[in-house]
Amino acid sequence: MNADFMVIGAGIAGLSFALRAARHGSVVVVAKGDVFESNTAWAQGGIASVLSEDQRDAGDSVEMHVNDTLEAGAGLCRESMVRTIVGEGEEAIRDLVNYGVSFDREDHHYLLGREGGHSHRRILHAKDTTGREIARALIEAARKTPNLTILENHFAIDLITTSKLGAVAEDRVLGAYVLERKTGEVKVMRSDRVVLAAGGCGKVYLYTTNPDSATGDGVALGWRAGASIANMEFIQFHPTCFYNPGARGPEARSFLVSEAVRGEGGILINAKGEDFTKKVDPRGSLAPRDIVARAIDRELKRTGASCVYLDVTHKPKGFMKERFPYIYETLMKFGLDCETQPIPVVPAAHYQCGGVLTDNAGKTAIRGLFAIGEVACTGLHGANRLASNSLLEGNVMARRALEEMMLLYPPSKEAPNPPPIPEWEHGDTAEPDELVVIYHNWDEIRRLMWDYVSIVRTDNRLRRAGARLRNLKREVREFYWGHRVNSDILELRNLVAVAGLIVECALRRKESRGLHYTLDHPEADERQRVDTVVRRF
Repeated sequence: MNADFMVIGAGIAGLSFALRAARHGSVVVVAKGDVFESNTAWAQGGIASVLSEDQRDAGDSVEMHVNDTLEAGAGLCRESMVRTIVGEGEEAIRDLVNYGVSFDREDHHYLLGREGGHSHRRILHAKDTTGREIARALIEAARKTPNLTILENHFAIDLITTSKLGAVAEDRVLGAYVLERKTGEVKVMRSDRVVLAAGGCGKVYLYTTNPDSATGDGVALGWRAGASIANMEFIQFHPTCFYNPGARGPEARSFLVSEAVRGEGGILINAKGEDFTKKVDPRGSLAPRDIVARAIDRELKRTGASCVYLDVTHKPKGFMKERFPYIYETLMKFGLDCETQPIPVVPAAHYQCGGVLTDNAGKTAIRGLFAIGEVACTGLHGANRLASNSLLEGNVMARRALEEMMLLYPPSKEAPNPPPIPEWEHGDTAEPDELVVIYHNWDEIRRLMWDYVSIVRTDNRLRRAGARLRNLKREVREFYWGHRVNSDILELRNLVAVAGLIVECALRRKESRGLHYTLDHPEADERQRVDTVVRRF
């Protein structure tokens, strides 16, 4: 199968790109599961943007949004990228509205929320299912767009590049090997323009707010292809994941209580009813996520408690049901009335701030390969993402990537003499009882990362994690090469690769900065105010 453009991932970044690219040629979007199964669709809070003067919060400005982003990023943001992406916020909102996204309004004005780290109300939302609304609109638009094909339940195994095929000239992307999950067939998909938009890696941790699909596929694909990877030590833990010890099923175990709840007055308290976050930061519950997550972690270790609480019981009756209907109804389903009872919460892995290193247009070091959205490291987030900047980045970078691609590699300018691409060769079929080992390794990786590489780290814990991951990589490699591939093996292969990258980057950073906090190096070191960049070869 050939296409002018291939997009791996179907969240806001991938679909925003695909919709634009379809005006210039054929587009194939590869989604490894249902098209709605993305971090975008799971996003609750909203999208940050400073609107026109008649729509924005009084006193707010693009410059203030820039400053909030830089402060949250703990000195590691690329300021030029921050100014570019934040400065195009209003255009991004207009673009999404044109595709049919319905943000909450009152009369002719958008209703704006506030989240941690933001100095003003600037979060556009659709109740508390903003991501779902964005995904709905983009998917509906994509399905109506000529030249655009969405392949659901197709898993990108590996990128195909000239260097992998033995060429000595400029390394460029040629397409990808893709598994059709229902049939087990592996197809060669040919394209000179490939966009990685496969989201993050939350499932590398035992507790996460991400869907099951978030296994770091895009980073692993880029890594194995030879792209540079940067800042993987910065994994953001969302402070308020619903704590439900009797939970059954992924939704119950990883249900996010949006930061917007704190933006509307929710307060984090301990079992004694004390606002413990105020002791750490004067902004209390509305401090940036890295600060709040560490404050909760410290409180849990100090008291031995299993959770802390998000208290909204002081809000007027009916407020939560009206403003956050999805959260309210879900908690009620689990037997908790948040209007009369504080919500038990714990931190959980939420967002990958590093990823495939790109320039200001999403371009990687490999000709024709771009990365956008959570999978990419653009420099916007630095050492800690400001809440609700991710959806903004996805849309803005999709536009910028297409503009750059059309300038450098338009479909009318095909690369000369493409080398022949060999068909996929399967390994032997795995015996059913051997697959138990896959599930055991999956669980071991996630527990290992949670225990040794989460909110608070030490050099010793990181070294232990690295040593065990090296053994696990060997085991996974044997499975991959010795058995017929399936989605379980492929996800495990990607998980162990990404886990290793997180540990490697964390070991290299001998300081505490943003989301990377280590007891062995508790202070920031200005000499290390640089990106952590690793490359396979």
